[in-house]
Amino acid sequence: MSLPPSTSISEMEPNGNFSNNNSHRNCTTENFKREFYPIVYLIIFVWGTLGNGFSIYVFLQPHKKSTSVNVFMLNLAISDLLFTTTLPFRADYYLRGSNWIFGDVACRVMSYSMYVNMYSSIYFLTVLSVMRFLATVHPFRHLHVTSIRSAWVVCGIIWIFITASSTTLLNNGSEQEGNVTSCLELKFNKLFKLKIMNHIALVIGFLLPFCTLNICYLLMIRALLKVEVPKLGLRVSHKKALTTIIIALIIFLLCFLPYHVLRTFHLAVWKVGTCRDRLHKAVIITLALAASNTCLNPLLYYFAGENFKDRLRSALRKGDPQKTKCSFPVCV
Repeated sequence: MSLPPSTSISEMEPNGNFSNNNSHRNCTTENFKREFYPIVYLIIFVWGTLGNGFSIYVFLQPHKKSTSVNVFMLNLAISDLLFTTTLPFRADYYLRGSNWIFGDVACRVMSYSMYVNMYSSIYFLTVLSVMRFLATVHPFRHLHVTSIRSAWVVCGIIWIFITASSTTLLNNGSEQEGNVTSCLELKFNKLFKLKIMNHIALVIGFLLPFCTLNICYLLMIRALLKVEVPKLGLRVSHKKALTTIIIALIIFLLCFLPYHVLRTFHLAVWKVGTCRDRLHKAVIITLALAASNTCLNPLLYYFAGENFKDRLRSALRKGDPQKTKCSFPVCV
């Protein structure tokens, strides 16, 4: 079964009252979205673009040792960078009071890019944690699995799986409502279909990776309790594997869990003609949190990336030849 990560759920935007006379725009969440989304999206755009753009540059620096870990992180950074390029268009949409001016095709791409990024990030983080676990606990038994070639194959499978299963989002374009053009909106007449697809996306797109991540964490802790700890502390490989899993769990708990919980609850209680301001505003905030994963992933690269700090030193020294002999903190 293919995963439709949010299929037809569009941006999962709560629109308050739905009726033919656009009464949903009387809901106070419209003002909240106009004030909240542009600021948050532009902040995520700046930090996400700088963080992921520079991370890609660092990953592409020539180095004598390359690993499968860097392959997954590079693909994750590319996914995040592609998504951040859409954020200024989203900010403009809400600044105009939920009025889309960029055409029907661009509207379809907006929803598509949001969920391709979300679920590709979820799967890249999960597979990255699993590979780290296998390479640390069973380094010789799974050498073929943790090779660079296998990493590129897995990344290709993830890209094909997510992009193909999200194509139904391209069916949802802009709609003319009076003197404004709506985009990124949820339609009540598709509620039954949305619930079914949400449940599929919830299980395959979030719960399955989240449970896998937790199992890796527990098995990693179990493995660490069995080994003898050296005098200088845990081995570097154990530290990086544990750091990878912990940061991934934090991103899941902070960015993805709140959104999936509230999205499911919102669909369960949604009724036409009602405006649940608190719930709608909560969904708006959790959607922004889901988008903010693009700002947190560079922390993973820095603290858990393989040779990332060495590549970063090389990149900084290349940018300033006069400081090639200085130490890293001084160069920074």
